[in-house]
Amino acid sequence: MDYGTMIGDSFTYVKEGIIDKVNKWLLLMIATLILTIPLMGYIMNVYRGTKPAPEVEGWGKLFVDGILLFIVGIIYAIPIIILEFLMIGATFATTMESNPTAMMTSLASAGILAVILIIVAIIIAIVSPIGIIRFARTGNFGDAFNFGEIITTIKKIGWLSYILALIVVAVVVGIPFLILWFILIALVIALSLVGMVIAGIILLIVLPVIAVFEARYLTQVYESAGSTA
Repeated sequence: MDYGTMIGDSFTYVKEGIIDKVNKWLLLMIATLILTIPLMGYIMNVYRGTKPAPEVEGWGKLFVDGILLFIVGIIYAIPIIILEFLMIGATFATTMESNPTAMMTSLASAGILAVILIIVAIIIAIVSPIGIIRFARTGNFGDAFNFGEIITTIKKIGWLSYILALIVVAVVVGIPFLILWFILIALVIALSLVGMVIAGIILLIVLPVIAVFEARYLTQVYESAGSTA
């Protein structure tokens, strides 16, 4: 798997399809402003393998697809949410205990839950992209959670190649976004309300680009398995 080529393709996809087309970029900014729901619907079109970048049209379908993608994301997040609540409960119990033995037991439980939470989060981060793209391709909601087919697709890509692909995009997208986040926080601290407005505008400009870039990259990873649906 040529990660550099896929990164380059994703950059070209965004540049030619969005950055060079200001009207489309403005529409995606509006889609982001509306609770990102239409943007998520647009991302579904990217996952379907549309090339060049699709037009921002059919807003009704964008809303429906965006809501469905949001629901899929919530379902995948349920195990993490449950574990977080359990971990918070165990941590709170630690502060309430006066008995040293009970305190250590609660602390150990919180630690074990934290480890389980990390493991579950990693598993979800691995399987969910393939599940979501399968759903986008087939239109079948159940395909987002068809773990047998998801695992089969990952095997076709190659476990090591696939995990490395996820790490690459996490670094390429994550580091610049983290730097941007610190800059935005500094703006808010330095300029208060004005800083918040500026930070919000910057996010509206940047988020569609980042989202489409990542979606195009993941689509290429998915298609490397030879999958068309």
